[in-house]
Amino acid sequence: MSLKVAEDAQGPWAVLQVSGEMDLVTSPAVRQHVHDAVAEGRRSLVLDLSEVRFCDSSGVGVLIAARRLMRSCQGRLRLILPAQGAVDGSHVNRVLAALGVRRLFEVYPDLHTAVDEAAAPLSA
Repeated sequence: MSLKVAEDAQGPWAVLQVSGEMDLVTSPAVRQHVHDAVAEGRRSLVLDLSEVRFCDSSGVGVLIAARRLMRSCQGRLRLILPAQGAVDGSHVNRVLAALGVRRLFEVYPDLHTAVDEAAAPLSA
């Protein structure tokens, strides 16, 4: 399976809807989209990972690098990882939790909540 990244905007938020597999071959595309959004002056970014069916360590590395990049430019990064996304629960959520890095991210269950300034993230 390949990776697809669709770009959208919700108010001040740039939204990248990622679907497919984030692995060594495909993860650089996500990294490039994040860098492009920052280069365009976007400082509020949502990565919708609800349709990512597989994520290996290189995909996790891209997420951590995106977090670091957004923090370095005083930006905001939010992830969408619904409990029942990507068939039987969010694969990415399980991988981040297993690696002990889930707590590093602000996670929301859906796009509506992720772009709501008053919404609180899900607990880790």
